[in-house]
Amino acid sequence: MSTQYSLTVTNNSTQFQDLCVYQKPVDLGVPNALSLAWLTAPAWPGTTVTFTWSLDYSFVWAQTGSLQPGVTFKAQQTIAADPENLASNQVQFDYRAGAFTFLDGPAVGTPQLGSLYVRELNGVPANSATVGIGMSNAGTFAVQAQPNTNLVFTPHPEYWITAGTFSAGEVLDIEQITNEAAVPYDGTFAMNAVLNSKNIWQISGGVV
Repeated sequence: MSTQYSLTVTNNSTQFQDLCVYQKPVDLGVPNALSLAWLTAPAWPGTTVTFTWSLDYSFVWAQTGSLQPGVTFKAQQTIAADPENLASNQVQFDYRAGAFTFLDGPAVGTPQLGSLYVRELNGVPANSATVGIGMSNAGTFAVQAQPNTNLVFTPHPEYWITAGTFSAGEVLDIEQITNEAAVPYDGTFAMNAVLNSKNIWQISGGVV
């Protein structure tokens, strides 16, 4: 069973806000991949929300049209993936009989452990759908689907917390997020984050 991570977030600001946990595409290997609002929850001042997840990866896709900040990515198909297993770290993405779908089959010639591979087949129309990867049953990164393209995602999870107005699966413009804080999991699987009355984040370790 995968290790369970948790982040307990307290909204001690003066406003009702959406709490949002997301990941940044650090060394992801897919240049145009965009971060998604991964875990979200609304919170009134003085309330606490606990997010939990595990390092269970997946392949995801959605018919989003043009992918840009503000668009909502709602996965229409999710397939379990494991970057450390050559039998489940690759998939094909196709468009057939008027619909998108994932297919079993090799995605690239010589896959390596540690990465997740998507082979976008020749029939995929440009700028109609989005493919990506997820963690713990929710999308983390997405990129515009293009025909006849190989995507190699090499995840290095880096967790961030922010607050504002967010919805689950929303495509983020992380360059425009100013009220954020990194949440490092160094030797612990539980962390705490408090947003104080000045809208400043205070991060601390939880129970090891």
